Amino acid sequence: MTNAPLPNIEARFRAYAEKVSTALGHADRVEPFRAYCTGLLLPVERKSVEPMAAQLAPGHVSAKHQSLHHFVAQASWSDDAVMRAVLDYALPKMQSQGPILAWIVDDTGFSKKGKHSVGVARQYCGQLGKQDNCQCVVSVSVATLHASLPVGYRLYVPQEWIADRERRTRAGIPEEIAFQTKPEIALEQLSALTKMDTPKEVVLADAGYGNDSEFRRGVRRLHLSYVVGIQKSTKVWAPGTEPLPPPEYSGCGRPPKLPRRSLKHTPVSALKLAQNLPNSAYQTIVWREGTTKILSSRFATVRVREGHRYYWHSDRPSEEWLLIEWPEGDPEPAKYWFSNLEAAISPEKLVDTAKLWWRIERDYQELKQEIGLGHFEGRGWRGFHHHATLCIAAYGFLVAERSSFPPSGPDLRPAFTLPQIPEGWKPRGASPQAGATYSIFHRHHKKETHDHSGKQSVSMPLLAPDQRSR
Repeated sequence: MTNAPLPNIEARFRAYAEKVSTALGHADRVEPFRAYCTGLLLPVERKSVEPMAAQLAPGHVSAKHQSLHHFVAQASWSDDAVMRAVLDYALPKMQSQGPILAWIVDDTGFSKKGKHSVGVARQYCGQLGKQDNCQCVVSVSVATLHASLPVGYRLYVPQEWIADRERRTRAGIPEEIAFQTKPEIALEQLSALTKMDTPKEVVLADAGYGNDSEFRRGVRRLHLSYVVGIQKSTKVWAPGTEPLPPPEYSGCGRPPKLPRRSLKHTPVSALKLAQNLPNSAYQTIVWREGTTKILSSRFATVRVREGHRYYWHSDRPSEEWLLIEWPEGDPEPAKYWFSNLEAAISPEKLVDTAKLWWRIERDYQELKQEIGLGHFEGRGWRGFHHHATLCIAAYGFLVAERSSFPPSGPDLRPAFTLPQIPEGWKPRGASPQAGATYSIFHRHHKKETHDHSGKQSVSMPLLAPDQRSR
């Protein structure tokens, strides 16, 4: 790969926007698409429509606000088509640094006040680490060793919303949207991804998905392998054991097909199995170099059969890996995974694959902190998903730019030439101090240059992966 200077980054962004916007279905949407993505890439404090409009067109804030609001909240372009166009652009650049290694499933939450924003309910919010009023979305990302990109993104709609016709209508939830659990939404996204040209790779997910036996079964039905987290209470058949065969046919009624268990022949919890293993079963494995230290821990790998609700299925559970992480000095294991990867895989490779899941955390960190994924202030289904798609489109450009250089390459800083925002401007409804806060934020947190026309250029950091903390 050459280290020669690339063409101007602003020109590359224009070319990117021109290419991706062909998926919008109408030429009139190209300019608002480019403007919205530009606003998401700027270091403004809030990435909702009005602050971006003020930054993009300070002399015509109302007109720009109306244009962007219509584009994100009302225009009927396809989120799926735009996501595919982003993937088509970014994926070859990601693969220039290495192959696709995993499809990563996860969800994230956005804290919300009130009850009118689409899908908001009292539920677990990962952002807060507790139950609270929030919206939750499910996503799937494709990941290489050096980059990852969300390619599926959908709001989880709680049962209370699905059953409330008035709320559904007011939020514009499509008629075809029925209640689905998060694992069911994830399986639908994975199924859609298998129909695309993206290389099929191992599915990674945390225990919120991996502990669901139907999710694992669904992944297997898609002919995909997985490394998924499970809880310590998950039942497994220890090595050398499995369900008892069905009882002998008595000659009356239907022949029995379901397996059996007895008081002395039953599966055990993953925790109990881990505790029963000899100390020699655990070995220290290094999986990557962190920001400040080498990341390593103690792991054990065991061939087991799943024991959860096995007695409802006539098929004999297949053998698979149980991966256990038990850090030195801890009173019990910290994490557990199930994997149907090949029996010949090495423990080191299994650990490397399981630990690749952390990349989804970086996706969400950058999408929220730098791109403004959670800043949409509308209440409707269409606007919520359109905003997310545009955030992912902006993020896709950053991922592609980062992938154009070696992982240890330069710290790129895209700059967009914009008019000077009026001093003291503040959005409607803001507190009296908001304008001052905005000016202080820009004076202290953005790098400013000026071209010969007197217009201001603002630069946004584009950090290499090794400059990010987990």
